[in-house]
Amino acid sequence: MTSTTTDTLAERLAEVWADLEDHLAQVPILRRLDEGTVTLDDYLRLLFNLRQQVVDGSLWISRAASNFDVAHFELRAAAIRHAEEEHRDFLMLERDYVAVGGSLDELRAGRKNVGSEALSGYMFHYADRPNPVGLLGAMFVIEGLGAQRAAGWAARFQEVLGLADSQVHFMRYHEQADSAHTGDLDAILTSGIIDDAAADDIVRCAQVVARLYALQLEELDR
Repeated sequence: MTSTTTDTLAERLAEVWADLEDHLAQVPILRRLDEGTVTLDDYLRLLFNLRQQVVDGSLWISRAASNFDVAHFELRAAAIRHAEEEHRDFLMLERDYVAVGGSLDELRAGRKNVGSEALSGYMFHYADRPNPVGLLGAMFVIEGLGAQRAAGWAARFQEVLGLADSQVHFMRYHEQADSAHTGDLDAILTSGIIDDAAADDIVRCAQVVARLYALQLEELDR
């Protein structure tokens, strides 16, 4: 991949991120968080709704890994590592939920909201494709949110609600873990293995996942 192609892909993904930021600014729970009117029930609802989709994360990554052929060995290896690193993430979220008074039984009996259903369904559908390189766009969005927004959300929840670090561990952890993942992603995107067609797939997948992730936050409990 030439530097021009790399710059073009980076610029296109930056546009996706800017659109995502615009959508997030309109999400009711995030607006209340920013305004300082968020409640403990809001935090519980957020964790409850996120958990149902987080459980699927390592599963679609593993499925994607199984669909990369030998010619895409580096991507397959990266996906396998990523799935192994993330398959316990939902347990951290569950501990936070219980730490702020939630019921573990109710949490585990929960179902995805309509945004989470759409997001999860899209991710599994895409992961079933042969050599699903476009999923790097999904990682750009999801890992980017962890690296750039999770810590800020955690700090604000703590500030407004007086929560302890042990009650926002899931978000705090993802600031560090996802920062490392985004570094790995940047290395792949600039490594020369992404051609123009793959870049188009990456951007399109990022656009869809960005919109569905925001929808997941908009449709809490629905």
